[in-house]
Amino acid sequence: MNIVSRSKIDLWLLGAIVLVPVLILEFIAGDSGVNQYRVDLLTLLIVIIVLGGIGGLYATTHYTITSDMLLVRSGPFAWVIPLREITRIEPTRNPASSPAFSLDRLSIYYGLGNRLMISPTDKESFLATLRKRMQAQNEAITR
Repeated sequence: MNIVSRSKIDLWLLGAIVLVPVLILEFIAGDSGVNQYRVDLLTLLIVIIVLGGIGGLYATTHYTITSDMLLVRSGPFAWVIPLREITRIEPTRNPASSPAFSLDRLSIYYGLGNRLMISPTDKESFLATLRKRMQAQNEAITR
């Protein structure tokens, strides 16, 4: 049975992602002498585009544990990580770009020096299931 988890979300992080482009646009347009009505419409359009993009990413961001793989999907991006290749899992608050909408993350090390950070909604349950499936996968290999 596959276990699917969505990304946990930090509202303050989402707010910062949306607010930064709007503030930059306001700063640039504020000094240009452009008609204020046009600036307001452009700002609104950018906010809608940014929110739509973020909403689309959030709607498609999920993590699936199968019997032998960890599948990560976020928008047009996808990662397939064989459980037998995972070498280490540790909690992190690293803010680097990743398929995670929260800084309450798990850093997954796999393969030869690869790392991916995810933020499942129920981190403890997700981690317990992942470790159990990794152990079962390793036991199946040694038989």
